[in-house]
Amino acid sequence: MVLLPPEARQQSQQILYSLFQLSLVTHNLSAIVDGGGVPTTLDGPFKPVTVPLDQSFRAVDLPDTDPLVQRTVQGFQPEQISLSLSVSHDSVWISWITGEFQIGDNIEPLDPETVASIVQYGRLGRSMRHNATGYSIVYSQLYPFEGLQNYTSGIIHHVRLTGLRPNTLYQYQCGDPSLSAMSDVHYFRTMPVSGPKSYPSRIAVVGDLGLTYNTTSTVDHMTSNHPDLILLVGDVSYANLYLTNGTGADCSSCSFSNTPIHETYQPRWDYWGRYMQPLISSVPVMVIEGNHEIEEQAENQTFVAYSSQFAFPSEESGSSSTFYYSFNAGGIHFIMLGAYISYDKSGDQYRWLERDLASVDREVTPWLIATWHAPWYSTYGAHYREAECMRVEMEDLLYKYGIDIVFNGHVHAYERSNRVYNYTLNPCGPVYITVGDGGNREKMAITHADEPGQCPEPSTTPDDYM
Repeated sequence: MVLLPPEARQQSQQILYSLFQLSLVTHNLSAIVDGGGVPTTLDGPFKPVTVPLDQSFRAVDLPDTDPLVQRTVQGFQPEQISLSLSVSHDSVWISWITGEFQIGDNIEPLDPETVASIVQYGRLGRSMRHNATGYSIVYSQLYPFEGLQNYTSGIIHHVRLTGLRPNTLYQYQCGDPSLSAMSDVHYFRTMPVSGPKSYPSRIAVVGDLGLTYNTTSTVDHMTSNHPDLILLVGDVSYANLYLTNGTGADCSSCSFSNTPIHETYQPRWDYWGRYMQPLISSVPVMVIEGNHEIEEQAENQTFVAYSSQFAFPSEESGSSSTFYYSFNAGGIHFIMLGAYISYDKSGDQYRWLERDLASVDREVTPWLIATWHAPWYSTYGAHYREAECMRVEMEDLLYKYGIDIVFNGHVHAYERSNRVYNYTLNPCGPVYITVGDGGNREKMAITHADEPGQCPEPSTTPDDYM
């Protein structure tokens, strides 16, 4: 049981309310439409409804002294174990970290060649006689300025399992058996085979998660509902809310104005991975980048932690980038798009999206769901029309192929739209759903752009990075 500080309890209740409304896509999506028990978007458009938010809501970080984020393994035993999907039911990725991170002035990266990347696995109730070997990497967060502490990660391993059966329970261990450094046994269930009547039972959708006591409420809620899949639509660890000495801030811009570069405290990624392991070592998590993953460092490198920590089915889905990819989960085709990489019509992402959409067989995957971080449609003043340039480039293409639902984060609130296209109600447009209230330590979005005096000036709305 997790005890919340008093100032965190009310916000956790709002988060649970939002997740209760949305974060679980129910048993059989087509059955909802056919069953007649739940109103569909075809019964709309529906009148707007707003639930007021208590302005005293605040989030409190899990400190690095909390047992939930402490390292509990020895030597090169695996930790921060996570699971992600490949493009179809017959393949998954297993990821983990061995060795300790280092932070300070004089750091020496670990050698990935010194520890093997091996997964032993088999169907539940049988021996783990199958072996898969993958690859390993180490990443660093380096600063060319005196006084800022550099970071280098433990050894990050990624192994892809193939030839799996659909909708089947498997057991696995990961690590290096030659070093007697293997994990405990973990379990996962593969996705059902793709088809118009074949779906995961429950899918959790969350954004802007962070690592606060409100995050623990969100994660406890997800865990208790036994999802088959988690979509994390950007902003993961919020490591960039900290200076390299570990001092935290309440927003990404309010305490870094005098620093030579926007610092990050990379151990927050390790804390997040340790805390999340009990859930995501058994339930696949599919992540797309958010603005808090930019994490600028020496030589203008960005998104290094994001691209290193997780395994992505990029190559399997024909993508050349960790910023955008696609995969199937039963009768749903998911498209994960990058809001912080080129999205113009002449760019690689747009051309990949055209190919991917053209290849979708709606007889096999009737549902088409897209996600990216910053929403195109939102009534809140926070981040208002920030991704407008992306919308102008890509909306026509998504509309052409009949995207059903779009999930976004970034705006720290829950909001669901009627079906819309080009700022107009349209029965063929997608429903846009914002779930950026996952529990992070930044403030919740409260004011709406249509409130008197709250509409942002157009010159202030585009994101500088985008």
